[in-house]
Amino acid sequence: MGPLQGIRVVELAGLGPAPMCGMMLADMGAEVFVVERPGAASAESSLHAGRRDMLKRGKVPLSLDLKSPAGVSTLLELLGKADVLIESYRPGVMERLGLGPERCLECNPQLVYARLSGWGQTGPLAPYAGHDANYAALSGALYHSGTADGVPLAPPTMLGDAAGGAAMLAWGISSALVAASRRGVGQVVDASIFEGTTYLTSLARSFYLNGHLSDERQSGWMDGAAPWARSYRTRDDGFMTVLAVENKFYLQFIELLGVRELEPFCEAGQWDKSAWPEQVQLLETLFASEDRQHWEALFAGSDACVSPVLTYGEAARSQHALARGVFTQVDGQSYPNPAPRFSATPAEPAWDAIEVDVVSRLEALGISLTD
Repeated sequence: MGPLQGIRVVELAGLGPAPMCGMMLADMGAEVFVVERPGAASAESSLHAGRRDMLKRGKVPLSLDLKSPAGVSTLLELLGKADVLIESYRPGVMERLGLGPERCLECNPQLVYARLSGWGQTGPLAPYAGHDANYAALSGALYHSGTADGVPLAPPTMLGDAAGGAAMLAWGISSALVAASRRGVGQVVDASIFEGTTYLTSLARSFYLNGHLSDERQSGWMDGAAPWARSYRTRDDGFMTVLAVENKFYLQFIELLGVRELEPFCEAGQWDKSAWPEQVQLLETLFASEDRQHWEALFAGSDACVSPVLTYGEAARSQHALARGVFTQVDGQSYPNPAPRFSATPAEPAWDAIEVDVVSRLEALGISLTD
């Protein structure tokens, strides 16, 4: 099942965003072979794996030594029967292994050769290491996180690895598959976490270019200066977040809070920036006077755009998530289901790596696995 049923992907085992992209493709029905090095996995590649490795779910594990001629030969045979290759080595590594784009596309002219790197295949930073926050920092996305008197701090792995890396690589692969089906030829997809994250700042950057964000952190409504666009601590050390941008939603917000007739709200409009500091101070005191549960109940069923800030554990138990079936319980742990949803080709992920006789599976494709 899934919209990618019939698509065969070969993923060269890597870290973080590339395996997540492979998981996303497998969730959507693709057959994904994950090629791993012989021997034990590195400590870094296992940090996210507890009772199970969710990033391997739905994949067929295949051990190959790509430093040996036999391993390279087997991989090239498999690529000849594949639609997609995913590699996330540093620039130049695949070429040194004899597996660069030219050779792989010679074996299979329709192949989508998808490369994911931190900074891209070229440029002054291409050879160097980096992680999620490094890429987000250079994209501009990290700058407006945190408070004005604190350091920028973004949600772990979300901006760079998951969004700019895995999701954008999946988007690039899907686009290239459409082109391959129409033109009959494949191509190289040069995806970088830095460029993917930068591309995803397009909406925020449009606000920046129109003065809603500035180089002075937490000075505009989009990065927490407005009383109706920020988070507040509650009495029990929980948090509520508010983003009542439209006037009708703002009016509901201050009405439900009972502050509409209080100074400084009664004498200032929603966009009166001179009143914002005093309003924020008043609301900080107000939210701190009750537990989070009180505020959840108060704003429930309204369009005030106020939500509790949940932990990962709480998010899996929220009423809306349960009603929508957003998570699946596996061995007592909650894992997000694939998104988006499809009416005709629903995604039905396997929750573990697929246990198969990989030798028989390759032989069915006309490939002999040799040492």
